[in-house]
Amino acid sequence: MSSEKPSRRFASTAWSISWSFWWRKLAGWIFFDLLAVCCLAVALIHGYNQTLPKGTFEGWLKPVQGVSVSITPPSRENDLEDMRYVVTTENGQTHEFSLAEDIVGLWPVLACLGAFEVFDLLGIWSDTRRVRRKLLPLNELALRAEKLSGTELTGFDKIETLEQAVERANVDSPQVSTGDEDLASIEVALNRLLRQMQEAKLQQMRFVNDASHELRTPIAVIQGYVNMLDRWGKSDEAVLDESIEALKSESEHMQDLVEQLLFLARGDSGRNTMKKVDINLAQVATDVWEESSMIDPSHAYVLGFDESRKNDARYLVTGDATMLKQSIRIVVQNAAKYSPAGSTITFGVERTDGGAACSVTDEGIGMSAKTASHAFERFYRADNARESGSSGSGLGLSIAKWVVDNHGGTIDILSREGVGTRVTIAIPR
Repeated sequence: MSSEKPSRRFASTAWSISWSFWWRKLAGWIFFDLLAVCCLAVALIHGYNQTLPKGTFEGWLKPVQGVSVSITPPSRENDLEDMRYVVTTENGQTHEFSLAEDIVGLWPVLACLGAFEVFDLLGIWSDTRRVRRKLLPLNELALRAEKLSGTELTGFDKIETLEQAVERANVDSPQVSTGDEDLASIEVALNRLLRQMQEAKLQQMRFVNDASHELRTPIAVIQGYVNMLDRWGKSDEAVLDESIEALKSESEHMQDLVEQLLFLARGDSGRNTMKKVDINLAQVATDVWEESSMIDPSHAYVLGFDESRKNDARYLVTGDATMLKQSIRIVVQNAAKYSPAGSTITFGVERTDGGAACSVTDEGIGMSAKTASHAFERFYRADNARESGSSGSGLGLSIAKWVVDNHGGTIDILSREGVGTRVTIAIPR
């Protein structure tokens, strides 16, 4: 039933359009026939005038003065053959021409024209078929619309079920479940998104807690020395000197910690800008080696590659020279911090398939494989690092990894407890 009604309306519409064009075509042919008869009559009258004495007409149809022209109507209503063209000259001589007979005498031409017109008017059937073909897409659309109008839209129930499942889920319980197989793929995507949100929330909480803990220690130390100064530092020079030295050390430590926190915060929000250009990684490693040798005489810094590589285009990479130098410097500072005095720290630079890599190898306390897997986490410090008494916030390697990641590179740790550690930074071209 739903398909019959649109089909009937479709056929009626096609006939209506076809008949509209047919009536317009019929009116056009009638007008054309009247115009053709008039033109034929004018042509015959002009031919009659050519048979009259010269000087009877000026031009085609204009008679000279004294010449009268008339067309006599038929004597009876249905006797068109009596219609004549009559011309009376100046001397009273009358010339008559059978206008109607001559027009009727051209019946073969008129019959051919009429047959063509009838054939053209009968084309309404083919016109209707063409209109139907043109309207077919609209008819199919109408059928689909009517079919949809009688169909229950169960999809809205599914959407409502999904909406309720999403409302029940939260970051603490990242699980959306409707039990509908049709919504399974959407559930997987939503659950993945919720897990990412939960991980981001936990990471943020850990970051805030660790930052608060790390800042609490220097603040407590500063507050303790300030109280000691207030009690005894005014009269005891030894207490004064000790307090000033401790305050300077703790304030510098706090400043470093705040700067590292601000760097990571800017990185997380996308506000750390880098100016990447073509740089030679061997040159960057050499610069860090030179400054490390100058400021830390307690370790032996060795350049484990030929300095000619500084001018070798094969060691070019694309990056921010300042940022890359900072990341290598952090690795070197860690190596020095957890290596005994007099030990060797070696710099290496090698080519890779997509660029170049810089390595820093020490002879320090090393770390286990489990510890190495957490080394780049913020505020993470290995147990043996804490036991060594070395100060640190656990943010250095996190900053180095952020820099390397934003260069599209990789940073890897190979370490063994009691033997040493090698950190390799690879940067693409």
